[in-house]
Parts: sequence; structure tokens; C-alpha cells
Amino acid sequence: MRMKLWSLAAIGALSLSFAACDDTTNSNANANANANMSTPRTAATPAPTATPKYSEEQAREERARAKQNKETVGDTLEDAWIHTKIVAQLIGNSQTPERKINVDVVNNDVTLRGTVDTPEAKAETERIAKATDGVKKVVNQLKVTPAAKPAKAKGTP
Repeated sequence: MRMKLWSLAAIGALSLSFAACDDTTNSNANANANANMSTPRTAATPAPTATPKYSEEQAREERARAKQNKETVGDTLEDAWIHTKIVAQLIGNSQTPERKINVDVVNNDVTLRGTVDTPEAKAETERIAKATDGVKKVVNQLKVTPAAKPAKAKGTP
């Protein structure tokens, strides 16, 4: 009877040791998987305002276009990128007459010059400039000059 008891105890001990080996293997696998993640995952950090896809060549082209329109763009890639973004937004906005508005960008500071037809257009232009990534300051020098009304033809009431 003692022999049976010792046999059962030995079998139980062996079973536990095999189970422990399997558990060790799994925990080692988990430890290895965690070791491969040397740094904890964090939320993505925002990209700098000057996009890496915006090249020096594009910046030179933007400065040349700005110069043709009597606008000033600073020497940095970021100034040219800010100018590009603001002009594109003004072109795409029906409330802002983009070609009547000069956009100067130097050291991330924007100066708006020119004329607009309404106070709303002036405010919208400033809002667009202020909302553009990378802009530090906006100086709004836009003048509001209502559009001239068409002259009446002779003989019309």
C-alpha cells in the first residue's frame, strides 16, 4: 500500500513539474515578446509644421511667385510652406478675393495687405491666417473698400 502511495505522489510531482515547465516556457515567450518592445508605445507626435515633402525647390518656386505678386517670403522652408498654405486656403475660399490680398511671411509672422470688399472678408482672411499651422503672429493691414456699383446705362430708370 505504501508503494502505491509513493507512486501516486511521484506521478503527481512529475505532473506538476511538467506543468511548471510549460508555464515557464509561456512566460519566457511573453517576456521575450515584451523585451522586443523596448519602449512603451505612445501616441503619435505631431509632425513639425514644415512638411518633409515640401522641398527647397518648391520653396524657391513659391518665393518667385510671391515676388511676382509683390509679396515677401522669408528665407526659411517653413516661411514658404506657410505662405503656400495660406494662399491655397484663400484661393479655395469664396469669401476671400485671394489676388487682392498680399500675404507676407517672415519668421513665421504673417502680414496681410491689400483690399477686400467687406469687413467679413477681412475677418475671414485673418481667421485663415491665424488658423494656419506654424503661424506665430498675424498683422492685418487689409483695407475694406466696397466694390464699385456698375454704372446705369442711359435711358434706364
